[in-house]
Parts: sequence; C-alpha cells; structure tokens
Amino acid sequence: MTALTITTLEPAELAELAWFLDAASLPSADLAEPDRLFFRVEADSLVGYGGLEGEGADRLLRSIVVLADRRGHGLGRALVTTLERQAHTLGVRRLHLLTTTAAPFFRTLGYAHADRGAAPPAIARSREFTALCPASAVYLVKAL
Repeated sequence: MTALTITTLEPAELAELAWFLDAASLPSADLAEPDRLFFRVEADSLVGYGGLEGEGADRLLRSIVVLADRRGHGLGRALVTTLERQAHTLGVRRLHLLTTTAAPFFRTLGYAHADRGAAPPAIARSREFTALCPASAVYLVKAL
C-alpha cells in the first residue's frame, strides 16, 4: 500500500469535508467551531478525511470518512492509525468516539465499549454527545 499523507484542512476547505460527511450521513453542522482539527488523507489521491476535537489528553476522534471507491482495501484502518499518531504527537492520551454504524470496525482497531455516563466532562459536553449523535450511538474509547 502507498504511504498515507495527512494535511490539515484550512477553514475554506471545510465545505468539501461537509459534502463527504453529508453523503455518508455523518454530522457536519459544527465543523467550523473552535477546538477542531480536520485532516485530508491521501495515498496518491484522496482517500478520505478525519478529525480530532477538543483539547488536552482526552479528545474525540470524529468525521472519519473514506471515499466509497477507496473502501475495502485497508485504507480506513490506515487512516485511523494515521490520525491516532497525529493525536499522540499532540499529547492525546485517550481517543473517544461515537458511532451508529462502525462499532465493529473500531473494535478491531482496539477501541473498547464504554459507559457514556463515565465520559470525561469535556467529552460529555461536546456537541457530538449532546446534540449531533443520537443517544443510541455506541461510545468507544482507546488509550494511545
């Protein structure tokens, strides 16, 4: 597999990310809010996007989307691993996420089911937890 490159999105590039998230039925309403970093991931051409939200040791892994024609080749796994490395360089100790459809995928990457009520306050106050994801979404955590 070709090595992945990761590029931080500029504010003007968020509309393209929003388009892909909307097409995948993922939340996009809060992309421009503070404390969010979104990345474009490429392997010779665009693979997908992902992001980190928050500050400090606990952050949300969010907005993971792989282009439909790039799925099924291990690129989603590589994309998440790349984002985990990026998070680690930023001092993140634990990544948190909510998902309605991809829990089995994230479990294969070492994310474990957690009780939403036990989420750190900054994570529990995020729009992902309070408004954007339904209460039925699975909450997963991974220590880096």
